[in-house]
Amino acid sequence: MLDESPKLIGIAQMALLLPSTLLILIGGSLTDRFGSKRQVVLAQGFAMLAPLFLLILLLTSELTYFAMILFGIISGTAHAFATPARDGLLNLVARGKVQRLVALGMLMQFGGQIIGIGLAGFAETRGAIGILTAQIGVLGLGVFAFSKVDTRMHTSPILSSNKNLLHSLTEGYRSVVTNPAMLAVLFQNVAMGVFFMGSYVVTLPILIREIYAGSSADIALINATNSFGLVFTIGLLLRLNTIHRQGRALLVTQALGCFALAIPGLILGFRWLVISIFCWGALGGIGMTMSKTIMQEQAPSDQRGRVMAFYSFSLLGAMPFGALFCGYLVDEFGAPNALIIASTLMLVCAALVTSFSKLWHFDTRSVKIGIV
Repeated sequence: MLDESPKLIGIAQMALLLPSTLLILIGGSLTDRFGSKRQVVLAQGFAMLAPLFLLILLLTSELTYFAMILFGIISGTAHAFATPARDGLLNLVARGKVQRLVALGMLMQFGGQIIGIGLAGFAETRGAIGILTAQIGVLGLGVFAFSKVDTRMHTSPILSSNKNLLHSLTEGYRSVVTNPAMLAVLFQNVAMGVFFMGSYVVTLPILIREIYAGSSADIALINATNSFGLVFTIGLLLRLNTIHRQGRALLVTQALGCFALAIPGLILGFRWLVISIFCWGALGGIGMTMSKTIMQEQAPSDQRGRVMAFYSFSLLGAMPFGALFCGYLVDEFGAPNALIIASTLMLVCAALVTSFSKLWHFDTRSVKIGIV
């Protein structure tokens, strides 16, 4: 509607992503201080203000670029406080089935994302007012659902109010870096943010545009294919018994994901591009579920919000560097070679973690007796 330049669109997207990156560690600390349920209800309610703000501006014909920047800041800030609180709440209601609940939560998240993208596609023909109204309603439904979660029998210790913010963040950081499994997962997360996500947001769109003369519809098809792969595998995980060797499953699927991402670099045709991205998404569904489950199960009960905030931060913080790095690779070597190089470097990282950490031998059946 505003018809702004790509540069200004990029700035608007940054306004959406930057608050999440900068504030998510603070959100995790406040989760442990005030409790997951209270914070997620407040953050989810605050998130409703963003689409409500846009809806009012549309109804009054006052929509401006600056208003979109404010929308991004409000949404990103809400995300920074809602995400660690939601993740901290998950373990309290899992009743020992953490992996299953993590998979179910991710299934709902990516399934909802597919539906949301589909609804957003009607904005040009149906107008944005109805879609924004639906978004407000869905967020409000989330507030209601979170408020009904019963945590009385599963209340975790709350961070002492005597600890300042810096001390609480330092405490959470030490818990992560002194735990071999969690530290290895964070290293994998950073590598994934640089090599996988950088390739996804920069290299693949350029490959589609320059090699296959694709349009925005082709890029949307690839995005949807990746999401369907994630949803397919997560749904499959829900039908299986708990995977106990979660570290091994994480490393194997990430290694296979490197080969899946490298295939488009061979330029075998658009059909093979779609198939490989589906497989890449499917493998990513397993890897993301395993990594998140390891962090949930290893986090001290009174630090879960901070630990999960570090988990999110390791991925979000690495993505801008990944975009910059992959952009450099594309500029120097071309999009096909950039995919192969990034995949190879990610495979090297997986091999290093396998060789120098205990993640390959991580077994939830052994954790209870102190063997990591």
